[in-house]
Amino acid sequence: MGATEDTATALPGASDTAPVVTRFAPSPTGYLHIGGARTALFNWLYAKAKGGKFLLRIEDTDRARSTDQAIAAILDGMRWLDLDWDGEETYQFARGERHAAVAREMVEKGAAYRCYLTQDELAQMRVEAEAAKKPLRIRSPWRERDDEPAGDKPYVVRLKAPTEGATTIHDRVQGEVTVQNSEIDDLVLLRSDGTATYMLAVVVDDHDMGVTHVIRGDDHLNNAFRQLPIYRAMGWAEPVYAHIPLIHNADGSKMSKRKNAVAVDLYRDELGMLPEAIDNYLLRLGWGHGDDEIISREQAIAWFDLAGIGKSPSRFDIKKLENLNGHYIREADDARLAALIAPRVAPDLSAKDVELLQRAMPSMKPRAANLVDLADGATFLFRARPLEIAADAAALLAGDAPALLARLHAALDAVESWDTEKLEAAVRQVAEDAGVKLGQVAQPLRVALVGRKTSPGIFDVLELLGRDESLGRIADQMGS
Repeated sequence: MGATEDTATALPGASDTAPVVTRFAPSPTGYLHIGGARTALFNWLYAKAKGGKFLLRIEDTDRARSTDQAIAAILDGMRWLDLDWDGEETYQFARGERHAAVAREMVEKGAAYRCYLTQDELAQMRVEAEAAKKPLRIRSPWRERDDEPAGDKPYVVRLKAPTEGATTIHDRVQGEVTVQNSEIDDLVLLRSDGTATYMLAVVVDDHDMGVTHVIRGDDHLNNAFRQLPIYRAMGWAEPVYAHIPLIHNADGSKMSKRKNAVAVDLYRDELGMLPEAIDNYLLRLGWGHGDDEIISREQAIAWFDLAGIGKSPSRFDIKKLENLNGHYIREADDARLAALIAPRVAPDLSAKDVELLQRAMPSMKPRAANLVDLADGATFLFRARPLEIAADAAALLAGDAPALLARLHAALDAVESWDTEKLEAAVRQVAEDAGVKLGQVAQPLRVALVGRKTSPGIFDVLELLGRDESLGRIADQMGS
């Protein structure tokens, strides 16, 4: 069955036997939105799962708000998430003449008309609709007129929308959705300056790009009913629709850029997330495969289908994302992690410093939820002596601590092989000789070495810092 049907007749549409072509079509008026990233991911996965193509279209017709910087941010975000597209990206603005030509063809077919309503006349229609407490549904008196006004009067091209019956969309997510045709007004296709509106441009571009499946947010569901008459007027095959519920906050409220981190680059740059964690989390926002939570890219391609998308809005839980990100950090290659956090640790680390970071990763990444934590935890490796001691850790260097540190210094200085096994044995022996628990020795030792109450395993810290640096830091806190 096709994607849509009238109450009277079934209409042709894209079928699942045809080669699948999906698309992601962001407007470059800002960053890549986290919701847009999920839409792109679903389109990408569906195309890959079906052996089809995934296309990218930049809808840059809003010239006042579209910027090169925003385009670069979108492309950068897509590449970071490893959502590669087939062929070159399409720029909608460059296709303006094609859009206008379709509008003119629709006028010739009798599916659209030139409308000469003035702004004053439109304003009066709005007043009358408000007075009648009805939504404004424009049915221009120029719809059925054959005459043209005298002079060079400006006009728009309007769709001659159906007025009777109803249209049903067989949406792959929402199910059957029906709208009375009387609810669809004669929308503008071509503005008075000759530029196409969003509604026309989207349909023309989707057709010309061969898009078979339109997978997008359910805030566009009403647009589908306004766009279908254009497909029908031109005799074009209609796409399969799948309108995805939007993403909400954990409490069910709508995500807003004033209150939430909604830009993909914020999750990368400020929150320190890995792209595979974002992909995995977005995949599970509204789509599922049994109880599986950790899903690799290969599994996602093999399993993804539109039937797995739920009808209810998804709830974004940053804690779940952090937990998932922690999993991927633990699984990540140490050299990759070291390269990622090096600029966060210091702007001018040498190759030797980065090699040290890499050696530190096995002991550090089990404790980190994100790259910010990982970088912050690694700063002790490069701090200058004498260390600045954190306020909440200073008390651990008081009392008997300097004497214990002096014993530790002597014991560690005598260690011949500077490895974790020998270092642990030496520290335990100091605790035993002093008649105290290991923690009473390890706590001041940790503060002396890193300046904080928390760190990777203390024996790993000693090995990473090396003999000279470790003994020097301990000596700094032994007192006179």
